Amino acid sequence: MLDIKIIREQPDLVRSAIKAKRTDDILDDVLSFDGDRRAIISRVELLKNKRNTVSEEIARIKRKGEDADDVITEMKIVSDEITALDTALRGIEENLNGLLDSIPNITHPDIPHGEDASANKEVKRWVPRGDETLLEKKKGLDHLQVAEKYELFDFKRGAKIAAAGFPLYTGRGAALERALINFMLDEHSQHNGYTEVLPPLFVNAESLRGTGNLPKFRDQLYYMPEDELFAIPTAEVPVTNIYRDEILKAEDLPIKFCAFSACFRREAGSYGKDTRGFLRVHEFNKVELVKFSLPEDSYKEHEALTANAESILEKLEIPYRRMLLCDGDTGFSSAKQYDLEVWAPVEGNWLEASSCSNFEAFQARRANIRFKRDPKSKPEFIHTLNGSGVATSRLMVALLENHQQADGSIAIPAVLHKYLTFTSIA
Repeated sequence: MLDIKIIREQPDLVRSAIKAKRTDDILDDVLSFDGDRRAIISRVELLKNKRNTVSEEIARIKRKGEDADDVITEMKIVSDEITALDTALRGIEENLNGLLDSIPNITHPDIPHGEDASANKEVKRWVPRGDETLLEKKKGLDHLQVAEKYELFDFKRGAKIAAAGFPLYTGRGAALERALINFMLDEHSQHNGYTEVLPPLFVNAESLRGTGNLPKFRDQLYYMPEDELFAIPTAEVPVTNIYRDEILKAEDLPIKFCAFSACFRREAGSYGKDTRGFLRVHEFNKVELVKFSLPEDSYKEHEALTANAESILEKLEIPYRRMLLCDGDTGFSSAKQYDLEVWAPVEGNWLEASSCSNFEAFQARRANIRFKRDPKSKPEFIHTLNGSGVATSRLMVALLENHQQADGSIAIPAVLHKYLTFTSIA
C-alpha cells in the first residue's frame, strides 16, 4: 500500500505506475474519499474542542448553583454530531482503504520503461566455464521424453489423481526433486545466512492482503470457503506475515528467512501459453528467500538476495541470465524486480526460474510491519524483499536438458551427489 501522502502530493507519479502496471485508475475516487476524510476529522476536532469548552462551562455554572439545562442540551447536540461523524468516518475509511489496496507500487526510477517483457533488460549472463556454445539449441530428449524414458514423472496419472497441472514424481524423479530442495535449503541456511522456517501451506485473507495478493489476484488462488483459508501461491505469503502487526528492533535487521513449500496457483488466463509438463503447473515446489531490511539498506540487500539465488544455478552448472524488468512487466507490489531465466537447450528457450523483488515499504504498510531505530524513536515501516531461491519446476527442465549426455543419460551435478544414491540417470 502506498502512503496516502504520496498519492495526495504526487498524483501524476502514482498515475504513471497505475498506467504501467495496467490497473484501474481509481485515483480520483481515492482523492475524493481522502478529502472527505480530512474534512470530517477537522470537523470532529473542532466539535471535541467545543465539547470540552461546554463541559467546563457546565461545571462553572453548576458551581454557581445556576441552571445549566440549556448548555447541557447544547453539549448533547455536539456529542450527537460527533457520534454521527465518527460513524461516517468509519465508512469513508473502509472505502478508502479498499481503494488503496488496488493501487500498485511505484517502480524504482532507474528501471526501464516498457509495456511488456520485450522491454526488459538483460544485465547479466552466466554459462559454465564461459562456454557460449552451451547456449545453442541442441537435439535431444525434452523433459517429457526424459520423464517417460526413465520413469521420473507421471503427468497423466497426476491428472487422474487431481487434475492437469498437478505432477506426480516417481522413483529417481522424486529422489532428484528432494535432493534439489535439500541442497537449496542447506546452501541458504548454512552458507548464505538465512534462517530456515517451515511455514503453513494455508493462510487467511489478511496474510494475502499483506503481501499484495489480495484483492488483485483473487482469481489465481485456491480458496476453501468453509475454513476461509487459501492455499499459498508461494511461501513469501506466510513468511512475510511472520511479523505482521509487530515492531522490530533496528539492530536485529536484516532478518533473513528461507523456506521450502509447495505452491498452488490456478494459472487462470494461461490459455494459449505452453502448458506442457513442468512449463506451467498448478502445484510446484520452491525454496523461497525473504528479507526484512532497514530502508536505507534494501537495495544492497536486493542485490545480495539475487546473488544468493544465482549461486544455486551456478553450482548446478545451469546457464542463466538476469533480467531487469521494465515497469510494465514488474509485479503489482514490486518497486524493482529481477527475473532469473535458465536456458533449456532442447526447448531452445529461456525459462523463468526465479523472481527477486524489493517491495520497499509497500508490503510493510499493508501488513503493518515496523521497526524502531532506538527505544524512544518513532516506529517506521520496514522494507521487505523476497526471491525464489529457486522454484524447482523449470529448474528441473533446465537440469535434465543441460546435463543430458550424447547417449541420452542424465549426469547429476556433483553438488547433489551427497543427497542421492545415484550419480547419473541411465
